[in-house]
Amino acid sequence: MNNTPQLQHKLYGLSKYFSELVQIFEANKLSNKILFTGPKGSGKSTLIYHFINYIFSKDEDNKYKFQENTICLDNKSFKLIKNQSHPNFYLIDIMNEKKNIEISQIREMFNYTNKSSFNNKEKFVFIDNVENLNINSLNALLKIIEEPNEGLYFLLSHDSRKNLKDTLRSRCLNFKINLKFNQSVDIANSIINGNIFDYINYDLISYYNTPGEIINVIKFSKDNNIDLKKITLKSFLLLLINDSYYKKNSFIKTYIYSFIQLYFLNLQSESNSKNNVNLFYNKFNIMAHNCNKFNLNYENLFMEFKTKFLNG
Repeated sequence: MNNTPQLQHKLYGLSKYFSELVQIFEANKLSNKILFTGPKGSGKSTLIYHFINYIFSKDEDNKYKFQENTICLDNKSFKLIKNQSHPNFYLIDIMNEKKNIEISQIREMFNYTNKSSFNNKEKFVFIDNVENLNINSLNALLKIIEEPNEGLYFLLSHDSRKNLKDTLRSRCLNFKINLKFNQSVDIANSIINGNIFDYINYDLISYYNTPGEIINVIKFSKDNNIDLKKITLKSFLLLLINDSYYKKNSFIKTYIYSFIQLYFLNLQSESNSKNNVNLFYNKFNIMAHNCNKFNLNYENLFMEFKTKFLNG
């Protein structure tokens, strides 16, 4: 089960966004700065890779299958991007063991933007998780995208659950990706070619989960031999905290907040002491925000939650 965006040859559930992008491009009205905004796991990056392949493959063998929203696996541009060797494509993302997209990455990209395009074709810079730009890298990027070279396009992917500076947002054409709960489930089902509820307890899914989050938690459970059909939300949280999975798995470090928020929602509907629950929930959100903003230790946060709500 692999949901890496650049390897997804089939685009599920986002055909209306894709069609709109294609129409704008074919009308020669495509902005050279486009911001794709939506929750992590909603398919923004997959949409971007499909759009780029549509453009790159137009004059190639095995070109993009528009009616089926499918990339041909034998297409030359698909293989080059997969191998990170396409001359007209440049990817920036946060590097392993780093906190932010650093200014050195933007400077390296600047050198790329000043090179001539291969075969006079369109050139794309894709910045994934653009919310991870620090102030220095953001300012450097703003200078570059203010007046980009002709034929050069910046495609930016933003997790809408995280803040983004208006100085960047205001310079871009904004594409907002919004999925309803049933759409997220249908997309996840299509990716796994099955029914997600054959793998996971319904009580572990919230109405705010994206397809990518659902797929990742199922993959996580398989990799760690956890039966999500039988485990309760409380037991799952205890397992994640007691075994420190948030230290071992970057996805769980982020996703555990969704599980805790779901737990609080259940408590609020069941508890006779809603005020106490709400007070700690607000405190938890402030602590979580500070952990993320200042890169603080998450362990104290999770241990306090466990002591107050999971033990006993």
